[in-house]
Amino acid sequence: MKRPASDVFSAQALQYIPRLRRYARALTADASAADDLVQDTLERALVKQSLWREGSDLRAWLFTVMHNVFINQVRSAAVSRTLPLDDSFADQPQLQSTDRLEIRDLDAALQALPEEQRTVVLLVGLEQMTYEETARVLEVPIGTVMSRLSRGRERLRRLTQGLPETASLKVVK
Repeated sequence: MKRPASDVFSAQALQYIPRLRRYARALTADASAADDLVQDTLERALVKQSLWREGSDLRAWLFTVMHNVFINQVRSAAVSRTLPLDDSFADQPQLQSTDRLEIRDLDAALQALPEEQRTVVLLVGLEQMTYEETARVLEVPIGTVMSRLSRGRERLRRLTQGLPETASLKVVK
């Protein structure tokens, strides 16, 4: 007996929940808001599952749905991007105090990035998506992904090393 398509879709979507939660947590910087974002994403995905083409990359489609839900929430001021990450992950006993400080500093630097750069850095760096997958999720050209990633990585490097945010320009004659 063949399972209904909606059951197959739901079963496949379930395997991506941990990745969706991780990305949502990085986007929102708040565990509760991240859980709400994942729930809203899954609800929207279930309602719109007819738009997903079977055989295509479900992970990329779910991340696209999440990105769109997040943007809509930001636009309507439902989610505040300035909330600090709670320290629940930093209180893990296996982490050294220097590790906790590095995690805190990295989180602060990520939150300081412009949203466009942070999103690309998280999708490529944290979620290990290819440039092509990231471009599909964000619905931008691949060149835009590459330039945002380059600028985001450079800015992150400067922020985490305590360097000035912009390099001084030199006059060339």
